[in-house]
Amino acid sequence: MKIIFLDAKSIGEDIDLSGYERLGEVVKYDFSTPAEINGRVRDADVIVLNKAPINEETIGEAEKLKLVCVTATGTNNLDKEYLDRRGIAWRNVAGYSTESVAQHTFAMLFYLLEHLPYYDKYVKSEKYVEDRMFTHFDKKFSEICKMTWGVVGMGAIGRRVAEVAKLFGCKVIYFSTTGKNNQQEYTRVAFEELLAQSDIVSVHAPLTAETENLMDKEAFSKMKKSAIFLNLGRGPIVDEAALADALEMGEIRAAGLDVLCAEPMSSANPLKRIKDSDRLLITPHIAWASLEARTRLMGTILRQIREFFEMDS
Repeated sequence: MKIIFLDAKSIGEDIDLSGYERLGEVVKYDFSTPAEINGRVRDADVIVLNKAPINEETIGEAEKLKLVCVTATGTNNLDKEYLDRRGIAWRNVAGYSTESVAQHTFAMLFYLLEHLPYYDKYVKSEKYVEDRMFTHFDKKFSEICKMTWGVVGMGAIGRRVAEVAKLFGCKVIYFSTTGKNNQQEYTRVAFEELLAQSDIVSVHAPLTAETENLMDKEAFSKMKKSAIFLNLGRGPIVDEAALADALEMGEIRAAGLDVLCAEPMSSANPLKRIKDSDRLLITPHIAWASLEARTRLMGTILRQIREFFEMDS
């Protein structure tokens, strides 16, 4: 068996992949452009990839190919009709990053809520050195206990965030982006009601026709001026120009984003102009990527390959 990793760099170099080498020959490429894929997978039995596009143009010459494994939950980069016509199976992985993304959600919240950039700079600029008082709290912050936390998208990650928020004493409300999700433990509300009531709004929804540009100019205008907005779902759920305007005009207090419309960040992204870390925090799509989550991810794919080829573990 020959296993080709098309963008191994996206997994990280700190993950043990020796289990794959026991299955057969393994070839790893850090990255692969669409033009490079065909030549690299001609004799592959299995392709492991993250963002690389898989379609007739990129794998048309891979005559031995039997299985495509995506190191993610989303599979928008796969031409599934073409794979079905060829009889090529595909696998993805769900649920591996729930704890990691939930943890990052709270890390972003507290960074913004407690004005940590300001206080870090205050100390490192040595303004605290031999100051007159033992404390300094010019940037006021509040406890999240008793705040209303609005969750957009009540899948596994949304439910985990809601659970932790409740432990902190928050009142949790949610909006079901599909209209089908009913969680009796929390109050389901209309989207406009969630925006108006919430002190914290966090997005954990997939990108669909219903969620694209869900957070637009009108949505931000309905939020509390003291609200903090977090997006850990998909970038295009947010109208980035509208968010930039909302931050600059003080329509919301702050925003934290782990996902953007274009990744890596586009030079034309309007959020580039906001340099105040106390109002805007952007991380480079890392919420999913704890060591434990990536280890679970690659362990799951290894089991999927074994099961597909009916190999002993």
